[in-house]
Amino acid sequence: MGESRIRPEWDRACSNQALPRKACARGQDPERRSRAFPGSGPDARRQRQTGGGNATNWRRQVERAEKHEFVTSLNAELGNTGVVVVAHYAGLSVAQMTAFRSQMRVAGGTVKVAKNRLVKLALQGTEMEHISDLFQGPTLIAYSDDPVAAPKAVIDFAKDNEKLVVLGGALGSTNLNAEGIKSLATMPSLDELRAKLVGMIQTPASRIAQVVNAPAGQLARVFNAYAEKDKAA
Repeated sequence: MGESRIRPEWDRACSNQALPRKACARGQDPERRSRAFPGSGPDARRQRQTGGGNATNWRRQVERAEKHEFVTSLNAELGNTGVVVVAHYAGLSVAQMTAFRSQMRVAGGTVKVAKNRLVKLALQGTEMEHISDLFQGPTLIAYSDDPVAAPKAVIDFAKDNEKLVVLGGALGSTNLNAEGIKSLATMPSLDELRAKLVGMIQTPASRIAQVVNAPAGQLARVFNAYAEKDKAA
């Protein structure tokens, strides 16, 4: 607060009898006015200009510590994840973002919104560092251990929310553009593949035993029959 603003406040306080008469009589001294209005004197101005003040320094130290912790944590997560999708989200409402996060969580993935600079720092040292150029404008990242879960959840949500625009991503060290993410989303997830595998091996134990214990000649005839069937097809 400059001297030009302190004086009117001093005069107003005197006219309202908020200050003693003697203090008002000595009101020509800027130092006295600064004591009457804390944070407005020359020392306070110098402190603000130089960034001084214990509270300010403490706040900055806390912010730096929080940013460092965020970058370190995200770096560890990205270093062990299966896939990362980068998208623009400008225009999405809070309710839509909440719904998107929930949908991603159900799919087994995670959505994070952070400053591009911090995400780029978190990508350093990972095999996905090559996607740093995608972080321009309001971006978010979605990632999952399952290489299909995050892309599928993003693409499904984007179908009904056009303001979520897929930019690209990474499958390990492989760079993916928007079309690559869409193609990945059409593939069966790990859970779906596991279900198919379980279905394939759920053959009655008695039938498996019969095949395993069959004479070599019989097994040969069975295998030959399958081979002939494939040729005919």
